[in-house]
Amino acid sequence: MTHFVATHGILAVFVLMAVDALLPVGGELIMVVAGAIAAGAVGGSPHFFGSTLSDGAETYFALAAAGTLGYLMGSLAGWGIGRGVGRDVVDRHGHLVHLGPARMARAERWFARWGDWAVFLGRLTPLVRSFVSIPSGVFGEPLRRYTVLTLAGSAIWCFFFAGLGWAVGSGYKNVDHVTHVIEALIVVALIGFAVYLLRRRSLTRR
Repeated sequence: MTHFVATHGILAVFVLMAVDALLPVGGELIMVVAGAIAAGAVGGSPHFFGSTLSDGAETYFALAAAGTLGYLMGSLAGWGIGRGVGRDVVDRHGHLVHLGPARMARAERWFARWGDWAVFLGRLTPLVRSFVSIPSGVFGEPLRRYTVLTLAGSAIWCFFFAGLGWAVGSGYKNVDHVTHVIEALIVVALIGFAVYLLRRRSLTRR
């Protein structure tokens, strides 16, 4: 996968992140490698409409944007699948994309709990982010809101991890360990945010 990203640059990032929107294929590492390419730490010459991008900010932006848009396209495809086939088909055949009945039930509880925030928070949560797309279509998440929240969440994710790869540079091979720490921090932050939302909802009801 690293070789694919280093060799094909923007196209590889776009395609892999589109897949990551439906199946967890290591979106964090993909974007970290993309950032390392932007820093010149990994061999590769990203192309954009026939032009070769030089190392630096323009390559970082192009690769991070490619990851964001790729993830958005994959997410829209997942929403369309869920919307088109319905809950019964997903329950019967969802295991093919790691969405068996038990996982769909958890997804339903996630959407019931967080409502409008479910998509955005899901896009920022490790592992959960790859299992939001199809359930969103199944549960009738409005397309416009779904698109905006997905775009926002995926942009934060892609630009952050690409920035991490750019900052670390040639030491990107060690970033796989660092991402676990970062993911833990993200989870802690999301839990704190969740507590804040629950507390505010409780006060509102009172």
